[in-house]
Amino acid sequence: MLVGRQSKIIAFVALATLMGIANTADAAQCGSTATGFEAWKRQFATEARGRGASTTAVAALMGATYATATIAADRGQRSFRLSLDQFLAKRGGPTITARGRALKQSQAALFASLEQRYGVPPGPLLAIWGMETAFGTQRGNQNTLSAVATLAYDCRRSAFFTEQLYATLTLIDRGILSAGTRGSMHGEIGQTQFLPKSILNYGTGGDLNNAADALASTANFLKAHGWRAGAGYQPGEPNFSAIQAWNAAPVYQRAIALIGRQIDGPEGPSARR
Repeated sequence: MLVGRQSKIIAFVALATLMGIANTADAAQCGSTATGFEAWKRQFATEARGRGASTTAVAALMGATYATATIAADRGQRSFRLSLDQFLAKRGGPTITARGRALKQSQAALFASLEQRYGVPPGPLLAIWGMETAFGTQRGNQNTLSAVATLAYDCRRSAFFTEQLYATLTLIDRGILSAGTRGSMHGEIGQTQFLPKSILNYGTGGDLNNAADALASTANFLKAHGWRAGAGYQPGEPNFSAIQAWNAAPVYQRAIALIGRQIDGPEGPSARR
């Protein structure tokens, strides 16, 4: 019979194994159809309470519905597989450039102040604004909490959107979002489409549906991801990695860099190839 230190080790391993099984059993399990969503919500609500979510936030979560449209959009992002030229044509690249140049002139004071504070020139900010919401005209009408909860439940990217869901509940607790807040299909919010976790980490405290506030938060995001004032932002240049942090799709990244350069013109830091 084993005694002493060996028996203690075996007992510890057995206890750890049992705890792991219990935690697995208690954790909210992802799914791929609407069938298990209500049960998942109840499990997730228990976890959220354990992490300090308020009664208000949990009640909001329990009112969330399975967002079929969000799942369809998540499965149908075919434009990110296009060539750069095809992507620009589909997303209205020339229109974004033309409108961006006009806004750069008409809102010169705003963009000068943003560049002074964050080091980010107008081009990439206007490119992101135009690409994300057509300069605020297409911000979406999907319930944000339902969209994020659905994607946290869905097995495809459950870990990523679980973090977004906890951020959403925190923002509801703080009164920044509500159960009725609306945005785009994946839970993006405002003029430049911030995800909830990015609001917590990089939001500058304004209203993301206000263009100036949203652009300030966007510039802050880029600065926080290594943007260097005066450096280039084309592929291979120092600031391109900050654009990559904004969106993971390579064709989107290249489109933002190109449109930004076209808006900034020959005087911009990234006008050169």
